Amino acid sequence: METERFEALIDAILAIIITIIVLEIPLASNGTWQALLNIKYEFIIYAISFMICFNFWNFNNNIFSIVNKVDPKIIWTMGLTLFVFSLLPYLTTFAAENFYVFFPQFLYGLSFIITAIFSLIICKFLKDADPGNVALQVALSDPYPFYSTIILVLIGIAIGYFAYPPVIMLSCLISILGVWIIPKIRK
Repeated sequence: METERFEALIDAILAIIITIIVLEIPLASNGTWQALLNIKYEFIIYAISFMICFNFWNFNNNIFSIVNKVDPKIIWTMGLTLFVFSLLPYLTTFAAENFYVFFPQFLYGLSFIITAIFSLIICKFLKDADPGNVALQVALSDPYPFYSTIILVLIGIAIGYFAYPPVIMLSCLISILGVWIIPKIRK
């Protein structure tokens, strides 16, 4: 299967997810600074969710720009990944409204871990589907950013469970930065 329509589908779904997240931000009750400060948690988690969406889109956009073909395994695994990812608007609101509660923050982090695991699987399937694509093989040769994401969010979940639940969201944000920093450090 050609990749252009598949890429367009991914882009459309991510655009819808971001739109829903934006629409879930509550409006300030009036035009004061205090009213804006009252929704600070909603805005903080929105910003983190937006960065997560953008990072996911950026990674997929960069990878699929060099992919020549996809097969049903890739399509269905990406479908499952997008399903988990589509829970982000709900989890964003759930975590924002329960900022200091472990369970909503845990679900937020868990969705991030599941997305990273599915991304690892998709990378394997992409490499298997087109073994002659040297650019793709090189681009997907380093799985460590995904592993670091999983480890960082698991550490955040442990700290969140025992001490301060919002650390889970922070660990998701830090893991995104790690995806960009770790490959540069390893080089």
